[in-house]
Amino acid sequence: MSAMTASPPTRAWALAAAVLRWSVGGVFIYLGLTKALHPVEFLKLVRQYEVVSQPPLLNLIASALPWFEVICGLLLVLGTAVRGTTLVMMVLMIAFTGLVVRRALALAAAGGIAFCDLRMDCGCGSGEVWVCGKVVENALLLVALGIILSAPTAFGLRPALFRGPRVAESRVERRDAKAAF
Repeated sequence: MSAMTASPPTRAWALAAAVLRWSVGGVFIYLGLTKALHPVEFLKLVRQYEVVSQPPLLNLIASALPWFEVICGLLLVLGTAVRGTTLVMMVLMIAFTGLVVRRALALAAAGGIAFCDLRMDCGCGSGEVWVCGKVVENALLLVALGIILSAPTAFGLRPALFRGPRVAESRVERRDAKAAF
């Protein structure tokens, strides 16, 4: 059932999910571009997580990850490959949140600071943030991605891409069925 032929509550749900999808996609486009336009600063932040130590791999991550986020954001905005993109983004958000919490716990322990009193640049593209606020923000993004994953994909390119051939095939089938009688 497409969003245009659905009942009013279903259509409203599809529209709300599309607006959420566009918003989350826009956030990822913005944050990805922020990192992509400042690659040296992002590389320094990636290095601080001490997950990768080889310079070529660090450079690859710092140069590719922001553009990957931009592409994922564009796919969400356009409504193409929504389910796969959403799943990949959820896995990335869980991994990023785990890394942020791990680094924040280490910094808090080293500085004798309470976890929620810690401010740091987590590398997300929004500058220095309160760690607890960042964890909550990431949790809300995960909830939004979960809603997008479970919602009907409407108002995007994917349904429009495949609508044409199906309509043409059904017309041919109807014509053939009429000719058989």
